[in-house]
Amino acid sequence: SGDMMSRVVNDLFDICEAAHHVPEWIIICAIEIIGSFVILFGLSPALAGAILVVTVVFAAVMVRMNLTMRATFTDNRKKIGGVNAQLQDSLEGIRVVKSFANEAAESAKFRASNERYLASKEDMYGTMGRYYGVYGLMTGALYTVVAVLGGWLVAQGELSAADMATFALYISLFCTPIETLVNSTEMYQKAIAGFRRMDEVLRTEPDVADAPGAPDLAVGPGAIEYRGVCFSYPDVELDENGEARERPVIDDLNLTVRPGQTLALVGPSGGGKSTTCSLLPRFYDVASGSITIDGQDVRDVTQSSLRRAIGLVQQDVYLFDGTIGENIAYGKPGATAEEVAEAARRANIADFIESLPDGYDTEVGERGTRLSGGQKQRIAIARVFLKNPPILIFDEATSALDNESERVVQESLSELACGRTTIVIAHRLSTIKGADEIATVEDGRVVERGTHEELLAAGGTYARYYRMQFAQGA
Repeated sequence: SGDMMSRVVNDLFDICEAAHHVPEWIIICAIEIIGSFVILFGLSPALAGAILVVTVVFAAVMVRMNLTMRATFTDNRKKIGGVNAQLQDSLEGIRVVKSFANEAAESAKFRASNERYLASKEDMYGTMGRYYGVYGLMTGALYTVVAVLGGWLVAQGELSAADMATFALYISLFCTPIETLVNSTEMYQKAIAGFRRMDEVLRTEPDVADAPGAPDLAVGPGAIEYRGVCFSYPDVELDENGEARERPVIDDLNLTVRPGQTLALVGPSGGGKSTTCSLLPRFYDVASGSITIDGQDVRDVTQSSLRRAIGLVQQDVYLFDGTIGENIAYGKPGATAEEVAEAARRANIADFIESLPDGYDTEVGERGTRLSGGQKQRIAIARVFLKNPPILIFDEATSALDNESERVVQESLSELACGRTTIVIAHRLSTIKGADEIATVEDGRVVERGTHEELLAAGGTYARYYRMQFAQGA
């Protein structure tokens, strides 16, 4: 994200500056160069021809150097993007850095990133120095040609001394716009490098895209079905022959959730629970099989309509740097103050908000740093209350909370899930005992399914997990 910020802020700034100034300079300088050359040609065609030859030769050399300069500017942009990314990473993880007393290590990483940027900057300035040196050589050559050839023409009587003096004066007028163009090269090359980096972003094709002419999801009661779903992340592993292969995360998963039902997914970490839920709103596309909502394949409808129908509450709540009211209203842009307050009340956070001096206008800080985990979680729940989707996904929504906060948040989640199709991922099995059904997911497959009592009686994986947690709790 640091590199992306560099592209959006720094690169776009350079593009705008060049778009504003460079065309104007090119037009003005072109008029001045052509006009002065016409005057020079009128004074002495032979001397003007010699000037033209020298100018063309040096221009060809400088154009070639421009290509090298463009590469160094592009590399410099990449390096400053790396510095921004490193700095942002350190700032966002500042608590972890301090807790491990790793300030020195972070400083070393930042210093290394900065040194790479410095080396790139030195390379860039070296290239620019050579470029300006060639221009200086060109102007020197022009004046030398005028002095030597002009003097010879005067001696031969082909050019008067007055015309020779006039020619020398107009050479300055000829070189001044060229100097302006040379000095604008840095701005131009920065803009070209920035444009190429922005073009990379604009040309990036999304991994998930709407099918041509895809209709909106026809929102119904909220029946969900996973049928023979397989999925692998892009990363690969090596097989027994040392050949690369994709690592399957979901392997022939079949799952049905009835309208209004609460289905809990349990299982070991890395078993595929979160990935299963991420496939429903099409954060990723399945490799094979299908996922349907009310009989409609999620790949056949628009992403916007699909995601409007799904509310997601995660363990790691993200709050935007703004007010509490603005963060709740994010669930329904344009919501009235009354609707925001009602959503907060249903999420059991209204009393806390109203006790604050600024109420709903209280600033939450970057990523909600001024609020506790339970408070942030309830604001996230209020946001989903306001969105009012028919389908809910709770992904470890209470795992990071203390017991009291978990109890309050669990009450809010229970009210939110009432009458909605809900998928719950939980490691604390005590929080999902009341689910309509529980499915155990291992290695990307459903290995058992039933109610809490049925799975305990079956004595399978769920029963083993439950006994382990019960023993730890005891």
